[in-house]
Amino acid sequence: MRIVIAGGHGQIALHLEQLLADRGDTPVGLVRRAEHADDLRQRGAEPVVLDLEATDPKALAAVLDGADAVVFAAGAGPGSGAARKDTVDRAGAALLADAAELAHVRRYLMISSIGADAAAPDGPDPVFGAYLRAKGAADDDLRRRTALDWTVLRPGPLTDAPPTGLVRLGDAVGRGPVPRADVAAVLAALLTEPAPAVGRTLELMAGDRTVAEALAAF
Repeated sequence: MRIVIAGGHGQIALHLEQLLADRGDTPVGLVRRAEHADDLRQRGAEPVVLDLEATDPKALAAVLDGADAVVFAAGAGPGSGAARKDTVDRAGAALLADAAELAHVRRYLMISSIGADAAAPDGPDPVFGAYLRAKGAADDDLRRRTALDWTVLRPGPLTDAPPTGLVRLGDAVGRGPVPRADVAAVLAALLTEPAPAVGRTLELMAGDRTVAEALAAF
């Protein structure tokens, strides 16, 4: 499969690209900076330099031509302000959905966040509140406005711990940490066996089931 990943230099994306390449798929990572391209090549991914904040659906659709699925793994990242949470985390996700429809790529995986809510309050950290609102609005847009075969994955707090291969995955699983590498493993599995998860918003945390067992439970 040819899988295009928006935010191809993100930590989850890098894990996912390695997993996909190792099993014989063709991962394509969209990166904003040309200097990140070699990091993708080292993981077996094809880099494409493209800024989601400076393109349009038609140009992005040309990159998606021939893809079997897209993954939205982009984010404004730490240190960015509330404005970029909107232009990247929300608008970038919507842009990818529009381009996928233009390119006739039906499968769309969204990396969201536990607690994502378009009406989330600012709380003690206004920028984090803006992040949760942007993620929630992106999820809502994907569900309500598109006809794609989407799945929204909402992991709990992310860690850089080594992968365990054991997760808890479902419509509502509570709140708990999960290694980024295990998030990538779940995404890879959802690309292989999409049917149980199409049209669902799934929460993810570390648990006691293998990824295969968690998906089989659906």
